[in-house]
Amino acid sequence: MTATLIDGKGIAKELRSALHDEVAKLTAGGVRVPGLAVVLVGDDPASQIYVRNKHRACADVGIKSFACTLPAAATQQELSKLIAELNANEEVDGILVQFPLPGGLDESKVVEEIDPSKDVDGFHPYNVGRLVQRIPYMCACTPHGVMTLLHRTLGKDLKGQNAVVVGASNIVGRPMALELLLAGCTVTVTHRFSKPQDQKALIKNADIVVVAVGKPKFLDGSLIKDGATVIDVGINRLEDGHLCGDVDFAEASKHAAYITPVPGGVGPMTIATLMENTVTAWKIHVGL
Repeated sequence: MTATLIDGKGIAKELRSALHDEVAKLTAGGVRVPGLAVVLVGDDPASQIYVRNKHRACADVGIKSFACTLPAAATQQELSKLIAELNANEEVDGILVQFPLPGGLDESKVVEEIDPSKDVDGFHPYNVGRLVQRIPYMCACTPHGVMTLLHRTLGKDLKGQNAVVVGASNIVGRPMALELLLAGCTVTVTHRFSKPQDQKALIKNADIVVVAVGKPKFLDGSLIKDGATVIDVGINRLEDGHLCGDVDFAEASKHAAYITPVPGGVGPMTIATLMENTVTAWKIHVGL
């Protein structure tokens, strides 16, 4: 068996094109365009690249982007003041604070200060709580993007599928499990405290495996059940400069029916889903 690649880049392009058409149609009558504020604190090179990509995606979709920068020495109070201003700005439908923040700044406090209706990252406790209660509002971008990939690729109801999520972070693992549960999957989350033998047994029986641990080739691809779908969220840079995921791609591809490449799999969907969340927030704010 040779796995079919899940073309996250292509699916993301289709989603962004559909959003562009929707925004163009809805703003043709004079309704203001959607607005996304991207907050960057400090000058971390990687964060600058991520922010630049998000501004470029906004331009593609027809979203007005607001570049909000603060120096690395900014205080918690200065950042809170900026968020309060963006919360009150009626032209801003979404607020994204680029993480990680410089040392000394409380990321949890920042997340909680963002208006939940503008929390297009989907990290606010209110939005996570709504997902828990099966009434989602703003969903975390990477897990929701993964769900789009699964629905587009498998083309079937996910109810009853046995899904294993490897990794339990607040950004990916936990909301990913909730998204899969909402879709009707039987969900297990393994993490750093899981017994290795238990984790292996669970993965071997999984129809869907989502891996998000941030460790190169962490998952032995031979553990993948024949015909399973593998979603590799990780992206790691090796010493030779090459990128790889959290899954041993070559070995996993021998067993899986579908697998995401790294790069070109989950990454593009994260930004496309951010655009989707911003358009959703905009439609709510303007009453569409």
